[in-house]
Amino acid sequence: MSESRRTNLSPSALTFSWDNCHRCLWLEYNHQLRVPATMPLVGELAEMQESYFFSASGLAAGTPVLTTSMHPDIPLGKVVSHGGWVQSTPIKVNGEDTHLDIRGKYDLLIEFDNGTYGVIDCKMQANESNKSKFYSPQLEAYAYALENPVKGEPKKVSVLGIYAWSLDKPWGDVNFGFGYRVKSSWYPIERDPIALEKRLTDFVTMVNGDMPESKASCKQCSYIADRDAIIKGK
Repeated sequence: MSESRRTNLSPSALTFSWDNCHRCLWLEYNHQLRVPATMPLVGELAEMQESYFFSASGLAAGTPVLTTSMHPDIPLGKVVSHGGWVQSTPIKVNGEDTHLDIRGKYDLLIEFDNGTYGVIDCKMQANESNKSKFYSPQLEAYAYALENPVKGEPKKVSVLGIYAWSLDKPWGDVNFGFGYRVKSSWYPIERDPIALEKRLTDFVTMVNGDMPESKASCKQCSYIADRDAIIKGK
């Protein structure tokens, strides 16, 4: 085994990365060789959306914001944290600890009157689109880490969901500035720890196995293969 292999599994790796090329994913988790990626404005827009509900300059000037201020369908609770890091105990596969744990940063943490918590993942979208099924493993992984923390007291998670802003129309003028109006949507996600256990088992098994074949549609692998062929041909 490589000494440079990763020991933390990012919740987002259970969605986008898992659905893409397993060879690229294997290289990242065994040799920390990551595919270069840039997402202009994504980070800035996400931070702006999340911090609006939990910052001194956002809604309610830093006091706990109720979920009713976000969307009427979100169960009533208050936003108690934004951008918090979580880390779990080692992931178990077939009852045995593995070299991986879950470590990641959630968007918003909600506290309910009954003492349970909710994890909300914030999204910016061009159009309204329910992608709750796709993001379910990622949100379930945050819940797993909160309920099985490597440090601190466990937090029982009762609610998971996607809170999305989608573009509506531009507004404003030259005197006050321009902006975009957005529509808010709430897409709840049912808890499914059994599905997460299967995804984690498949993930760990893949990472611990031999290097997989490239995905036929992987542009990164195709570029490397074509590039190497041209260089070696000279």
